Amino acid sequence: MERDEAGALARLQAILREIFVPEVAANGGRIVKLMGDGALIEFASVVAAVRCALEVQAALAERNGAAAEGERVLYRIGVNAGDVIVEGDDIFGEGVNVAARLQTLAQPGGVALSRTVRDQIAGRIEAEFDDLGEHQVKDIEKPLHVFAVRVGAAAPTELPRAAAGISVCVLPFVNMSGDPEQEYFSDGVTEDIITDLSKVSSLAVTSRNTAFTFKGKTIAVPNVVRQLRVTHVLEGSVRRAGDRVRITAQLIEGATDNHVWAERYDRDLKDIFALQDEIAQSIVGALKLKLAPAEKKAIELRSTTNPLAYKIYLMARQFSMTAHMRHRALVVNLCQKAVEIDPNYARAWALMAIAQSNVALFDIGDAELAWEASERALALDPDLAEAYSARGRVLGDHGRLDEARPLHDRALQLDRDSYLVNCAAARCAVPQRRFDDAVVYLERATAMYEDDIWAAGMLIQCFEALDNPGKRLAAARHALARTERLIAHEPDHALALSFGVGALVVLGEIERAKEWAWRAILVDPENHNMTYNIGCSMIRAGEVEWGLDLVEKTIRASIGLNLNWVRTDNDLDAVREHPRFKAMMAEATAKEEAALR
Repeated sequence: MERDEAGALARLQAILREIFVPEVAANGGRIVKLMGDGALIEFASVVAAVRCALEVQAALAERNGAAAEGERVLYRIGVNAGDVIVEGDDIFGEGVNVAARLQTLAQPGGVALSRTVRDQIAGRIEAEFDDLGEHQVKDIEKPLHVFAVRVGAAAPTELPRAAAGISVCVLPFVNMSGDPEQEYFSDGVTEDIITDLSKVSSLAVTSRNTAFTFKGKTIAVPNVVRQLRVTHVLEGSVRRAGDRVRITAQLIEGATDNHVWAERYDRDLKDIFALQDEIAQSIVGALKLKLAPAEKKAIELRSTTNPLAYKIYLMARQFSMTAHMRHRALVVNLCQKAVEIDPNYARAWALMAIAQSNVALFDIGDAELAWEASERALALDPDLAEAYSARGRVLGDHGRLDEARPLHDRALQLDRDSYLVNCAAARCAVPQRRFDDAVVYLERATAMYEDDIWAAGMLIQCFEALDNPGKRLAAARHALARTERLIAHEPDHALALSFGVGALVVLGEIERAKEWAWRAILVDPENHNMTYNIGCSMIRAGEVEWGLDLVEKTIRASIGLNLNWVRTDNDLDAVREHPRFKAMMAEATAKEEAALR
C-alpha cells in the first residue's frame, strides 16, 4: 500500500466498480469473494475467463496511461481450470490453489495460465503465448507449467480492439414506443445498423453480442469507450406508432464525449429500409470514411424490401428467442405470414424451418414443412448463415448428423456471432458426442443472449460428459441463476423449469429439484419436451423409476423425430441397459418402422 492509503483504497474501489464488476458480468463470471486488493472469480467457461482477464488488463493499462506516476495500479492475474469444492457461495480446493500460485508468477499487468488453460483456449481465442517453463510452488506437489498470454495481433471482436483506427459500438436503441412488446422492433433496427456498418472495411464495429451486454443499463459513454476501446459510440431510440416510426441517433466521439453527428427521422414505416441505409451512410460520412461502391451496394442489399414482412419476421424472431414452448407454433405462423407477403424472404424461411423442427420434434407437426422451408431458404440466399443452420437442423433431426455437420460449419464461417447459428451447431454436436465443440458453441450462445436458458442448461450436460465436475457445478449455478430470474417473471416457463430441475440436481438440492419438478408437471402436464428433460434429471438424481415414467410418457406421446435424440442422449446412458428402457425403446422403434412402411 502506498503512503496515501485513503487515496489508494479509493482507487482500488473505483477499479473494482468501473472495471472488474462490469467485465466479469459481461463475460458471465461470478465474483466469489474479495480479499484485500485481490479477488477470486469463477467462470463456467475457460475462454470467458481468459477473455475477461485480458479485457481487465487492457482497461487497467489504459487507465494507468492517464494516471500520475504514484497513482498507477498494476494487477497480476492467474487463470486455472480444475476441480473445486463448493461450500455455500464459496469455492476452494486445488483448482483455486493453483490459480493463486499462477497469480504470483504473472508479471505486473500480465496474465499467467496453467498448461491446461493454454491447451483449452489455443485456437479458440486470438492470443499469443509465452512459455514460462515449469515452476515448483508452495503446497502443489507437481511443478506447474506456466504460460503468459497476451492479445494477438488480430484479436477477435470480443476482445478489446486496438484504438489506432476508427471503431464504433452501436448501443441497443431504446424502445420509446411506450409498449414493451415493441422491444423486438428497436432491437431489430439496432442489429441491422450493426450489420450495415460491419460491411464498411475501414470501420471496426463491436459485435452484436458485446454491444447488447449494455442493453437496459445506464452507463456513461466514456465508460463504454474505455471498456471496449472504441473511438466512437452510436446511441439512439426508436418510437413506433401505427405506420409511423421516429428514430433518433447520436454519434459520440469517445475522446471528447462530444456529438460528431446527430439526427432525428420521422418517416413512414414503409421507408424503414431506406432510413437504415441513410443512417449507416451518414455515420460513414461523419467519420470521414470512404465507402467503396461494393460496400454501398452491400449496405443497400436486404433480405426483404417489404416493411410489413420485416416487422412480422422481427416479431417471430423475438418469440423464438424466448424459448417458451407455447410460442413454437406461433413462430411458425408468423413466419408463414411473412413469406406469404414476401415469398423471397430467405431469413423468414430459415426461421420457419427451425421453428417447424421444434414443433415436429416433441409436438404434433408436419416435418415435411421444415424440409421445404429449409430448402427454400438456401435456394433463395446461398450466403445466408441461418439457411445453412436450418438445413443442418432438419437433417440432424432425421438422424443424418454426418450430413448436417458441414452445413453447420459453413453457417459458422458466415456468421459465428449468431445466437441461432451457434445453438443449431451445438444441437448437432451433442448427439455426435463432440462435447468439446458443443461447449464452444454453447458458451458463445450464452454470452450473446443474457436471457438464454437452453444453451446454459445444455452446458451442464456437456461438462458432465467431459467429466469436469468443477465446470459442471459452475455451469449449474449459472443456469439456475438464469432460470430463477426468468421464472420470477414467467412462472409457467416450462423449459426454464426443466433446466432449473437439472441444475438443482447437479448442485445437490434434490428435494428442491423434486418440488420444482412436481410444480412444472402440474402447470404443464402435456408438455413432452419439459417432461423428458425432467425425467432425465430425476434419473440422474437417483429417482430412476420416476424418471423412466416421465421419459416413457414422452416417447409414447411423440411421433418419432425425438427418438433420434433419445438414442444418443448421454443423459440416458445410465439406464440404457435397464429392462424398462430397453422395452420402451424397442416398442417405439417398432412403431416408428411400422409408420415408415
